[in-house]
Amino acid sequence: MTVRRIALALAALFLAAAPALAQSDVSREMIVGDPAAPVGGDPEGDVTIVAYLDYNCPYCKRSAPALDRLVKSDGKVRLVYKEWPILSESSVVGAKLALAAKYQGKYEAAHKALMGLVGAKVPADKMTAALTSAGIDMARLKADAAAHNAEISAALKRNDAQARGMQFRGTPVYLIGPLLVAAPLDYEGFKDAVAQARERQKK
Repeated sequence: MTVRRIALALAALFLAAAPALAQSDVSREMIVGDPAAPVGGDPEGDVTIVAYLDYNCPYCKRSAPALDRLVKSDGKVRLVYKEWPILSESSVVGAKLALAAKYQGKYEAAHKALMGLVGAKVPADKMTAALTSAGIDMARLKADAAAHNAEISAALKRNDAQARGMQFRGTPVYLIGPLLVAAPLDYEGFKDAVAQARERQKK
């Protein structure tokens, strides 16, 4: 199957309806500890960063390398990825592609590949091509996307409800310990925010 046909098939699947939400889905516990949300960095880190992102957001893409560098250099940060695809239909496709890649242990590879794409409205076929180049097994991804569509859709709905409940206006948004940063950051910005979070958590 060609990349374009895979993209079209996945896009059709991904626009299915998600289940209704429970009140617990927008709780603080689910914001920082949703079992469906991919986690990077140190799972036992002393500071948690919850990142609400969209793969068509140029500001998210600008900050992605700095966030990755911070997590690696610090060594004690727990990073929770929150797909919040609000900019276009292809944003939804990208988010679901990345979450489907989690089932083969390739979420972060998918995330990095999608964040590396240039443009504000990246078409689905370019997304699937990027994932193929990143070593994602696309046949398995398609099967996992179909098998876990309800779970993936529910996770995205939770993320959206959480973000809207906290009145976020757009992406990116970073919850860094007790801090809320609704802006792109460079490496020094992330480093400073993590230091502030550690200081506040001591009090």
